[in-house]
Amino acid sequence: MVSPDRLAAFAALSFLLIVVPGPSVLFVIGRALAHGRRAALTTVAGNTLGAYVLVVAVALGVGTVVERSVLVFTALKLAGAAYLVYLGVKAWRQRGSLRAAVAESGPAHGGLRTLGEGFAVGVANPKTMVFFAAVLPQFVDRAQGHVPVQMLLLGLVFNAIAVISDGVWGLAASSARTWFARSPRRLSAVGGTGGLTMIGLGVTVALTGRKD
Repeated sequence: MVSPDRLAAFAALSFLLIVVPGPSVLFVIGRALAHGRRAALTTVAGNTLGAYVLVVAVALGVGTVVERSVLVFTALKLAGAAYLVYLGVKAWRQRGSLRAAVAESGPAHGGLRTLGEGFAVGVANPKTMVFFAAVLPQFVDRAQGHVPVQMLLLGLVFNAIAVISDGVWGLAASSARTWFARSPRRLSAVGGTGGLTMIGLGVTVALTGRKD
């Protein structure tokens, strides 16, 4: 099993990586601004589940394929970027109906659909896959055996930190959204901003990454 010192070192590294706003944080903020607290937290849950699927994939050896294959990496990157742009355009087009959605306070933006959207973004994040593929093996003690189990444990630590960090960002963004909700024009601007944020994030993901 993973030794306490390795576990602590990995947790520290994960915290430093997660605390700086990245793709997942920006996505959660965009959902919080567009649909509120419930959608933000549900998105965090979905994103975390998707990220842990990547951990399982790395633990089972799939991460090595992505790490070494430019074609697979590029395909996953473009798929994730396209999905972010799609969600951004959708949020932009529906920005005028956000006031009604806030008034209803129904589960439409906090149910399985939102969970699935967050999951799709989390599992289609090639940068996370490459990070896990490159970092997890460094903190595994092969002498202790059960290497896949050690990787799964490290992945749980990473995702636990991510849930807390992303959740705080989502709650903060949804709290700011309440002020905007007092005015139809402000709320429309929030929806547009959330949509543009996701579009910009998708474009950024598509244009950055490995150059080899």
